[in-house]
Amino acid sequence: MESRRSWSATFRNAWNGIWNSLKTERNMRIHVAAAIIVLLAAFFFGLPFRDIALLLLVISLVITAELLNTAIEAAVDLVTPEWHRLAKVAKDAAAGAVLIAAAFAVLIGILLFYGPVLSWLGWERFMKF
Repeated sequence: MESRRSWSATFRNAWNGIWNSLKTERNMRIHVAAAIIVLLAAFFFGLPFRDIALLLLVISLVITAELLNTAIEAAVDLVTPEWHRLAKVAKDAAAGAVLIAAAFAVLIGILLFYGPVLSWLGWERFMKF
C-alpha cells in the first residue's frame, strides 16, 4: 500500500536536505557563497536578463550536483562504512560530477563577465572577440 505524504511534508523534507547540506558540507557553503557573489556582480555590471538566467541555470546545476554528491556519499557510508573499491568509485564519480559542473559554471561566468568587467575597468581595447 502506498504511503501518501502531504505537499508540505515533501517540501519540508527537501528543505531539510538542503539545510543539512549547508550546515554539514563546507563545499556546499562555498558554492552558495560564490553564487550570491556572482549574482550580485551580475546586477552590479548590469548583465542582461538572458545572461542572469544562464547564470541561475549553471548555479542550480552546481548546487544540485553538490546535493547529489552529498546524498551518494551518505548512502555509500551507510551501506559500507569501511573502505571498499566500489564505494571509492561511487564517491569519486559523484565528486567528479560536481567538479565538471563547477568548472563549466566558471567558464560560462568568465564568458559572460569578460566584456562588462573590461568595460568597467576601461580596458575595451582588450575586447577583441
